[in-house]
Amino acid sequence: MNVQLFIPCFIDQLNPETAFNMVKVLEKAGCTVGYNESQTCCGQPAFNAGYWDEAKAVCSKFIKDFSGTDYIVGPSASCVGFVRNYYTKLFDNSSVHNEVKDLGKRIFEFSEFLVNVLNVENVGASLNGKATYHDSCAGLRECKIKKEPRKLLANVKGLELVEMNDVETCCGFGGTFAVKFEPISIGMGEQKVENALATGAEYLISTDYSCLMHLQGYIGQKGYNLKTMHLADVLASGW
Repeated sequence: MNVQLFIPCFIDQLNPETAFNMVKVLEKAGCTVGYNESQTCCGQPAFNAGYWDEAKAVCSKFIKDFSGTDYIVGPSASCVGFVRNYYTKLFDNSSVHNEVKDLGKRIFEFSEFLVNVLNVENVGASLNGKATYHDSCAGLRECKIKKEPRKLLANVKGLELVEMNDVETCCGFGGTFAVKFEPISIGMGEQKVENALATGAEYLISTDYSCLMHLQGYIGQKGYNLKTMHLADVLASGW
């Protein structure tokens, strides 16, 4: 199966190893992975800030970069959810309306692609320790992802998965929300981290690096013994 990689800005600039690990897992699952080096942002930051005209220009490039019939897979429910749910609003009644609808059917977040498209739940990963999982807002509400990452984590050898309290509550990142409403954002992050620590977990795992970056900032500032990990990094462990 041919797959086109969509690597979001956060991953590309701050944690490219996660992208390489996603390729590693996809190839092990039997995919032929391609990467268009001209790809850039999906347009979400500009759109969320209210700059719809500027966002539309960026989104138009994304549509061209990912034209074709291949599946598109990304390690970010936030970015995938934006393309899937909001491109149709930007390009409604336009010449690319049908192309955008097709794009929304071909793009998948990493865990949902593995479980729901490839029917893969065990990639042979191993990681010793106790972990808890954070449902990102975009993963849960925009991509409707809940069981998929948990099915994959349940098959990681040596990993004990424990659910935290208020697992579906926002971590407080929210893109520019963390900048505009810093005290509230920090308070929400504190609540999420404290709930994770209460489980006795050594690892805090999610599908969204943006959430993990926010939480890791709080964890590092407090000096807590808790490591954040993207799901792709977990699934590439031990083999």
